[in-house]
Amino acid sequence: MKLLRPVVSVYTVPTDAPEADGTLSWDTTTMVIDEVTTGDETGTGWTYGPAAVGDFLTEHLAPLVEGRSALDIPVLHEAMCRSVRNAGRPGIAACAISALDIALWDLKARLLELPLARLLGVARERVPVYGSGGFTTYHDTHLAAQLNGWVHGQGIPRVKVKIGESWGRAISRDLSRVRTAREVIGPDAELYVDANGAYSRKQAIRVGNALAEHGVGWFEEPVSSDDLTGLRLVRDALVCDVTAGEYGYDLPYFARMITAGAVDCLQVDVTRCGGITEFLRAAALAQSHGLEISTHCAPHAHAAAAAAVPNLRHIEWFHDHVRIEDMFFAGALDPTGGTVRPTAGLGHGLTLRTEEVEEYRVA
Repeated sequence: MKLLRPVVSVYTVPTDAPEADGTLSWDTTTMVIDEVTTGDETGTGWTYGPAAVGDFLTEHLAPLVEGRSALDIPVLHEAMCRSVRNAGRPGIAACAISALDIALWDLKARLLELPLARLLGVARERVPVYGSGGFTTYHDTHLAAQLNGWVHGQGIPRVKVKIGESWGRAISRDLSRVRTAREVIGPDAELYVDANGAYSRKQAIRVGNALAEHGVGWFEEPVSSDDLTGLRLVRDALVCDVTAGEYGYDLPYFARMITAGAVDCLQVDVTRCGGITEFLRAAALAQSHGLEISTHCAPHAHAAAAAAVPNLRHIEWFHDHVRIEDMFFAGALDPTGGTVRPTAGLGHGLTLRTEEVEEYRVA
C-alpha cells in the first residue's frame, strides 16, 4: 500500500453573480484538488485558495508522501507539518497540508471499503446545516430569493447573511438587509450574520444590540478574529453568540482563541486547519472547554468528519462552495430538511468529474 506521488490540479470558477462581504469582494473562486493513489484506489482532497497552494503541494509536499504507507496518516501528517518550519505554517502551507490530509483519509477509507464517516466513527447519522450567502452585493430581491429557497424551498431552518458592508460604513443598509431577511424567513427560522471583522469594538456592540431586535442569534467575526480581546468584550456585551475561528491554520491558534474566552462557538475549517487530522483535534480541544464547533465553508469536505464530532453544532452550507462542489463531484449531498447524511458510498462518497470540469482548469 505504498503511495504514488500525488497529482495536483487547480481550477478557477466564476461566481454566478458579483459577491462581497464586509471587507472583501470577488468574482471567481479557485479550488486546488489533490489526488493520492495506491494500487487501484484513489483518494481526493481539496482546498480553496490561490493557485500557489497547488505549486506548494506539487513541489514540497508530494515528495514527502511518495512511497510511504497509505494507512499511516499520523506519521504523514506530522512529516508535512514539520517540513514547513521555514516556509511558515499559516496560509498556503496549511491549505496544502489540509488538501493532502483529506485525500489521505478518503483513500484510507476506500482501501478499507468503508464510508469515511464509519472509519472515523459516527456521533450522529445526520449533520445539521445552515444556509450561508446573503452577500452585500445582493439587492433585496436576490437576497430574498436565496433565503426563500433555503428556508421555504429546502426546509433549512437556519440561514446567514453578510453585514459590515464597506468596512462598517453602511450600518443602516446592514440593518435594513437584516430586517428583510427576517421578513423573508419568518419568525421561526434561525437568523445569523457575519461581519467578516468589519466593525470596531463599540460599533459591533451597537450593531449587535440592534440585531437582537430581529432575533439574530449568531454574530460571526463582529471584529477582526485577530482581536481576541475585542471578541471577548463584544461577547460579554451581547446576548447573541459570538463566533470566529475560520482563519485557524494550526492547533495553537484555536487554543489561544479558546483561552481568551473569545467565542461562544468555535469555527474550524478542515481545508485550512491541517485537514481531518487537525480538525478532530481542534474539536476535542473545544469540547474540553465546554464549547461546540461549527465548520467553515467547503461543506462536502467537512461532512464525514463533522458526523464524528460529538460537540458539533452545524456545518456551513456556503453558496459558492456548494455550487462548485455540486459541479465538480458526483455524489454531492442533499440538505433538504436541514441536514445531510454523509454515510453513503466509500470514502467521502464523492467522485471528481474530471472531464466535465476541464474548462475551469488553470494548472
